[in-house]
Amino acid sequence: MGYTIGRLILSSLTLLIFFGVAERVLDRMHMSDKSAMLVLLAIVAGSFVNLTLFQNDMLTVRINLGGALVPLGVALYVWFRAGSMKERVRSLLGAVLVTGAIWLLGMFISDEYALPVDIIYLYPIVAALVGYLFGRSRKGAFIAAVLGVIFFDVSHGVYLITNHIPGLVHFGGGGMYDTVVLSGVLAVCLAELIGETRERLQGGPKAEGHNQSVLQNLRNAQNTSGTGMKEGRYHG
Repeated sequence: MGYTIGRLILSSLTLLIFFGVAERVLDRMHMSDKSAMLVLLAIVAGSFVNLTLFQNDMLTVRINLGGALVPLGVALYVWFRAGSMKERVRSLLGAVLVTGAIWLLGMFISDEYALPVDIIYLYPIVAALVGYLFGRSRKGAFIAAVLGVIFFDVSHGVYLITNHIPGLVHFGGGGMYDTVVLSGVLAVCLAELIGETRERLQGGPKAEGHNQSVLQNLRNAQNTSGTGMKEGRYHG
């Protein structure tokens, strides 16, 4: 198995976390440097492990630990830590829309088209864009993008079963490993870029209609960003 773009991205993220560059983003995702490093290592190591969940003459269902199970666990963790029920519902709606967008992309674009990039890498771009547009927050964008890709695999399995088509459903396997990883990373990066720009233009997080304790935590994260110091954390 070659060193895919997904693994290259994860290696780069590991370095960013190690040097404290991604600290502010991790704070927003309710993750520490140590837990994020463990997640990345689990995704890379798990990418080499495929489990067969079901198999008969018509259908084979497999799951890749690093490409589906670990990202699913992280997405659920972030979902339960979301700031409000509205954000949770919005992210789940975004996931459904991401699934629909990937289906449409697959229907109207095939390998016959002369594309500048492999079609498999268009999926995470679309997933990240739709995930951010409907998830809106960093957490919501990540949840929508990752769950949307996993939901797509589920819908593919349902399609094969309902139409009595023999086939393979491989959650997070093959090219979908890169799709899951890149979707989550691009969605968070897009949300961080746009969110950071908006907050700087308005002088901080928008206060109207938001919980004041949450806003204070965000301001504290901004004030300490880049210093390497947090409560209970010091990079010395």
